[in-house]
Amino acid sequence: MENFKNSPLVKKLGFNRIVLVGVMILMYILFSIGSMTIGSGKPLGINNIISALNYAYFLGFLALGVTFVIATGGIDFSIGPVMFCAALIGGRLLVKDGWPVIVCLFVCIIVGTIFGVANGYLVAYMGLPSFISSMALMMMAKGVGSVFTQTQSISWPQAADENGLGWFRNLVRIKMGDATFPMGLVLLLLTAVVCAIVLNNTKAGRYILCLGSNKEAVRLSGVNVKKWECLAYVLCGTLAGLAAIFYVGAYTTVGPGLGDTFNNEAIASCVMGGTSMSGGIASMGGSIIGTLIIALLQEGILAMKFQKDYQYVITGIIVILAVYADIRSRKRKN
Repeated sequence: MENFKNSPLVKKLGFNRIVLVGVMILMYILFSIGSMTIGSGKPLGINNIISALNYAYFLGFLALGVTFVIATGGIDFSIGPVMFCAALIGGRLLVKDGWPVIVCLFVCIIVGTIFGVANGYLVAYMGLPSFISSMALMMMAKGVGSVFTQTQSISWPQAADENGLGWFRNLVRIKMGDATFPMGLVLLLLTAVVCAIVLNNTKAGRYILCLGSNKEAVRLSGVNVKKWECLAYVLCGTLAGLAAIFYVGAYTTVGPGLGDTFNNEAIASCVMGGTSMSGGIASMGGSIIGTLIIALLQEGILAMKFQKDYQYVITGIIVILAVYADIRSRKRKN
């Protein structure tokens, strides 16, 4: 096993990522068997995979964003409601006020960025604990979305909209005859590559990781820690705004006051992928694989005719095991 771990290819790909991919393949096999025996009588097929990917797209953007925050040693519980708030505001401007689609999509990103700036300012410059700040902004996002839409759900245009307003759904999937091309997966992976480059190959990313390792040492070395810590939350908010675009691209209706569960699933994806809750260690690739596992977990449970509540139980167990493994690993290194 040690020879396998130390082989050049495994070191380049990452042992943890290889294990996670193996777990994902095993889950697919087990869920297919379960679906054939106690579910629909058929294994997981292309429709199940497309459904899982629809869920993974927006969740992946949330996971990428919160990875930056967790890398600093912080946390953000507002990303799910912020995503819904952005989708509600952009959808209201599109459906009720007749704004152009492209403008409304940019509004989604701007709304997410504004919440990210607010969260970063509260944590980095005002010294609020990230837990308190993000909880407060979570409630504010719910309230703003509800007030802006007068507590009404918003339905974005369908792909077959007679006015051609549903073109943005091509960002998620493109119909090519009888086949469907998962454009959302391509854009998600490209975004993950960009985020990985930012985190691992830029000054901003190195400072973000250093903040999680030893914030006081970074401050004493003359670095403006407030600026870089705030940047992590701004990036998280911007990616939450992007997640809103992919949520409405995959689904239709956005309801006010929702989004809490997506916080936990995005954070679970990060932890599962190897990002340390103590900060200083983060993996964008691991977060994407963790997202795909969460999406497959949901689809597999539904295919087996179980209630979604089972997903929360299993996800909770996975998070406990992942955090425990991280703690054990840090103790061994120390």
